[in-house]
Amino acid sequence: MKFVLDTRTLLWSIGKSDALSPVAKEIIKDGNHDILISAVSLWEISVKLRLGTLVMSSFEIKDIPYYCKELGFTLIPLDPLEALESASLPSKAMHRDPFERMVLYQCIRNKYTLVSPNSTLRLYKEEGLKYIW
Repeated sequence: MKFVLDTRTLLWSIGKSDALSPVAKEIIKDGNHDILISAVSLWEISVKLRLGTLVMSSFEIKDIPYYCKELGFTLIPLDPLEALESASLPSKAMHRDPFERMVLYQCIRNKYTLVSPNSTLRLYKEEGLKYIW
């Protein structure tokens, strides 16, 4: 199976955080799964660090690709059609975070399962989103 870690899950995985759910830990640990990281998440980290809305103290931003490689994660690009087609995704429950919306659309379009602690994502199941936490 192919799983995409959302930005928080990525950072918690690198930082070995206790915030990861048991299910998320098991998925990440299981070598039979493809763990994907969207370029959108890396962009989100960069933007939020610059704005001061994200603080990272246990590792540096430039080391994230190294940690992804060490953990066996695959970095995936944002396809131009995904970027354009994502506009068709309805806004639900005032869900407007553009980074999260883009990653969830990538998952819907490519039939990936999103690993995220965000329970609001259940609203997108009828659009085809598969997610777990």
